[in-house]
Amino acid sequence: MLQGLFKKKATTPAAGWFGRYDSWDQVLQQTTGYDADLILEKTKQALLQVKNGTAVYERDSVLFDQKLYPFPLLTFLLHSAHQKQRPLHVLDFGGSLGSTYYQIKEFLTPQVCQSWNVVEQPHYVRCGNEYFADDVLHFFPSIQACQETYPTDFILLSSVVQYLPQPHTFLEELIGWGFEFILLDRTAFIEEAQDRLTLQRVPPEIYPASYPAWFFHEPTFLAHFQKAYTSVADFTSYVPGEAIMWIDKQPLGYDKGFYLTKP
Repeated sequence: MLQGLFKKKATTPAAGWFGRYDSWDQVLQQTTGYDADLILEKTKQALLQVKNGTAVYERDSVLFDQKLYPFPLLTFLLHSAHQKQRPLHVLDFGGSLGSTYYQIKEFLTPQVCQSWNVVEQPHYVRCGNEYFADDVLHFFPSIQACQETYPTDFILLSSVVQYLPQPHTFLEELIGWGFEFILLDRTAFIEEAQDRLTLQRVPPEIYPASYPAWFFHEPTFLAHFQKAYTSVADFTSYVPGEAIMWIDKQPLGYDKGFYLTKP
């Protein structure tokens, strides 16, 4: 964050995405990062209310009184289970404390989902196993650790790839696992000829935080999958306001999703 640069009338820019940065470390010097304890604690307290039935739905630590269903995810989960003719082992990469699991839990019947496995940062894994794990929901610190217990059929990456330091390296590693079904949801792209690294500021009413965030050049992003996967469908974000994303107060970005399968 920009602190101490002005002696009078210092202000923090509004929430959103800002700048064009050359490196991840350059952005980190101006941000609080993803691993702040306050983010985990607020998410935990919100999701405990959902788990205990005193709240309906949580997204990004915010509680809502009505669910907003991710219908593309539900559609392709059901389709994948039908293709396999058995319930799926799902890997939810960067899935927080099981937010999506609780969001769609009523649809995760024994015929659709055998296990829902969240891969997250170590402090999320500890919290998840203590407060949220059940017979279906599990938490792991890595894809490898998950694979050793629950070999994955379907991997979900929802609003996560753009928050990785080396996203293109990760995508190549992801393809190397050979997962049969990949669902990329709420992934940030930009109307420019190359990727753009920005600084994202979270609305202060959610929590005071900021972190690096990528916007991807869509053709370059999808090129990773061309040899190993078939793109069955693409779709826009189910979250209101993400169809157009404002960078430096200009409508340059957009969220999009893809359902990919092995040929």
